[in-house]
Amino acid sequence: MLPEKVMVAAQGYLELEMPDEALREINSLPDEVLREEGPLQVKMAILMRLKRWTEALAICADLRKLFPEQTVGYVHGAFCLHEIGRTREAKELLLSGPPSLLQEPTYHYNLGCYDAVLGNLTEAQSHLKLSFQLNEKFREIAKYDPDLKAMTEWL
Repeated sequence: MLPEKVMVAAQGYLELEMPDEALREINSLPDEVLREEGPLQVKMAILMRLKRWTEALAICADLRKLFPEQTVGYVHGAFCLHEIGRTREAKELLLSGPPSLLQEPTYHYNLGCYDAVLGNLTEAQSHLKLSFQLNEKFREIAKYDPDLKAMTEWL
């Protein structure tokens, strides 16, 4: 099957909440195709849906190495680190990313979450305010985020 069709099939399975089938599809691609940005991102998304954080983290490292100016390897890599209890490293990874991250509300929102978990509530509030300014939908998400339990009075 053509790589484009495999990608569409994998994304379709993922949208249908069938991540195991999506992973089988994406893994059927030749290794050289799996080194391209699109297939790497799809495989990362599948592994994250499966909560296979360490494997997804490795893909994020590949994305950062191969496409250092793209933000996805930083944002999702940090999230994977956070999910496996390495929140301080998650924050450091986000802070090491390209300058374009500063324009992404997810960057500021995640930094806010990581700072809240680490007990840096003033810094968390600053990051969350920026994320809300960039995209108001994050204000509603924050109300239900378990990482922000310590911030409930402020939210």
